[in-house]
Amino acid sequence: MTARSSGQLAFSLAYRPALGADDFLVAPSNRDAVTWIDRWPDWQAPGLVIHGPPGCGKSHLLAVWRATSGAALIDAADLSGRDPASLLGGATDLAVERLDAACDETVLFHLYNMVVERGGRLLLAARQAPARLRFQLPDLASRIGALPTVSVSEPDDALLAAVLVKLFADQQIEPAPKLIDYLVARMERSFDAARRLVLALDRRALERRRPPSVRMAREVLALDFGYEE
Repeated sequence: MTARSSGQLAFSLAYRPALGADDFLVAPSNRDAVTWIDRWPDWQAPGLVIHGPPGCGKSHLLAVWRATSGAALIDAADLSGRDPASLLGGATDLAVERLDAACDETVLFHLYNMVVERGGRLLLAARQAPARLRFQLPDLASRIGALPTVSVSEPDDALLAAVLVKLFADQQIEPAPKLIDYLVARMERSFDAARRLVLALDRRALERRRPPSVRMAREVLALDFGYEE
């Protein structure tokens, strides 16, 4: 299936189902990470670190992998005082959000070892590459530092346009090509910003009982997002 076209921003992106009604669009900014996920469980290493800026889709990639692997999910910032065995439960694989957050490194180290002992894999997400992370526990630092890494960059114009079209479609809105072009040229370059922007436009359109327009988008960007022309 190809994403629909938007004016001058013609694009043809692969997609895959993630969770529920969500779609995951594959583009140059995330293709290397998707290729790694597609190789699972045939990873030679016990895990993989995905890193990139906020809003680039790391959490969505973890969701895609979990839908396939059945992995448990933890947030590294929520590990303090937790029991590793209870956190992992009966799962073999483990996805870790916010690896670069301050965390209980001892708990994370035990989780790492438990996954390896079960013959599973870890998928870790961080804003920075592991080489830039500063773990205090040497054994944890050495294990994570030895894992392969793959970066995810900010979405490009084609991917942002495709995401916007898909989000509008979820609200039963077929946006005009010029509206997509206008938004892509001005919005924050993240998936989270795209979601918030479409929801804000949908609310405004319902209030005024008219479809979203460039004029409405200009108003929403200024009033709700602080954007100035």
